[in-house]
Parts: sequence; C-alpha cells; structure tokens
Amino acid sequence: MKNKERGQNEFSEQDTQLIEQLREHPEIRERVRSILEIARNAEGPLKTADEVEELLIEEMRRLGNVTLSQWASQAEERVSTELKSQDSTVRSRKKKR
Repeated sequence: MKNKERGQNEFSEQDTQLIEQLREHPEIRERVRSILEIARNAEGPLKTADEVEELLIEEMRRLGNVTLSQWASQAEERVSTELKSQDSTVRSRKKKR
C-alpha cells in the first residue's frame, strides 16, 4: 500500500519536463493556471455553461497572444544570431520612435 501511495506522488519524466518548461515561461504558466481555475470553479457563484465558455475563450486568446509574442521574440533573436554569424558586419538597429 505504501508503494502505491509513493508512486502516485512521484512525477514522471514528462511531468517534470512540463514543470520545467512552465518555469521558463511564467506568463504561459499563469494563463494555464487561470484556465485550470476556470475548469475547477470551486469558489464563487455557479456560472452557466455560456459564461464558462466565454471565460475559457478569453483565456485561450490570452494564452495564444502570450505564446505567439514569446515565439516571435525567440525567432527574432535566432535570426539575428544567424545573420551575425554569417556576416560579422551585420548590426542590429531598433526603430526610432
């Protein structure tokens, strides 16, 4: 019986990897946490299915926005690094506002 309980408390390799990835991306972690809270709905007034659907859609949009923004930043950095390694005269410039 103790072995069974111990096995349930241990994280699989996939669980550990997911936790590490979420630690690297705190904004995504917060969006996922918010989605889980909506699904749990343990506190507060009982909501209709339409209200829950609306909340989930909004959170999914936020998650998509955060994810795409982070992806774009990483892609920009990767392209910049590749260009600099190909041609040492390449300089990065930011647009002046």
